[in-house]
Amino acid sequence: MSSSRYWELTVGVPHDLSEGLTNLAWELGALGVVEEERPGHGATLRAFFPETIAASALEDSVRIYLDALRELGFAPATDFRVETLADENWADAWRVHFKPRPVGRRLLIVPPWDGPAANGRIVITIEPGRAFGTGHHGTTAGCLEALESVIDRDGPSRMLDVGTGSGILAIAAARLGVGAVLAVDDDPDAVACAVANAARNHVSDRVRCALADAAALRESRVPLLVANLLAAAHRRLAPQYLRSLTPGGTLLLGGILDGEAADVVTALAEHGLAHHASLSVEGWTTLELRAPLHDHA
Repeated sequence: MSSSRYWELTVGVPHDLSEGLTNLAWELGALGVVEEERPGHGATLRAFFPETIAASALEDSVRIYLDALRELGFAPATDFRVETLADENWADAWRVHFKPRPVGRRLLIVPPWDGPAANGRIVITIEPGRAFGTGHHGTTAGCLEALESVIDRDGPSRMLDVGTGSGILAIAAARLGVGAVLAVDDDPDAVACAVANAARNHVSDRVRCALADAAALRESRVPLLVANLLAAAHRRLAPQYLRSLTPGGTLLLGGILDGEAADVVTALAEHGLAHHASLSVEGWTTLELRAPLHDHA
């Protein structure tokens, strides 16, 4: 039986292009993105894509994007290539980059193959598989840090995680004391990954993972909702966020480039969701918003 294949996109980018190209990779369907710093030369971006995406289309999309940036006067990218990667090399490609990462005041995100001393931190073990969310991307780290602060401050008993990916935010919430977490995603692979990670972290009794369209959810309302998605998805789902929150409930939104944050705040304010705080990590903003105090159901 032949192994599955993946495409590996590699491109050397100056620092001012790194965030934009990372965002593009996710939009094109990347399963994972890592950056390697090159002292004095910006970063090398490596993104992994399933073989169901045509390599030629992937290459064309990235090349058009890079050409457009060059015409605008940005420094050109280097070493751009798309190569095949066999399934058995997938884990090895991640292991080189996925190291334990302390986040916030109390969390430590680790891969299954690394068991460092916790040093008093709450250890969250995440298998870097085919769903977004290892704690190493700036947007996930920002969400985790904001999540820890909100839980410490408000002590919510229930939480909804929209677009759970690897399940990392749902698992962290359970480990931080939230008694019941519903984690939903419309990608079956992501749900399977989240279920496995919840079991790995011994929180399956508190984290329920479900395959669902976030826009069609009819679950009971919650005091805390988190969603680590792209900015366009937040605008589209704003009415659902409002329906899912209890009066005065807290909404945490990640996946927002710093330059997009103000527009997202304005868009969600039109639905009655008021901006309360912002946190920027590595070029990505996590927004904290509040539902109105009156009943909006």
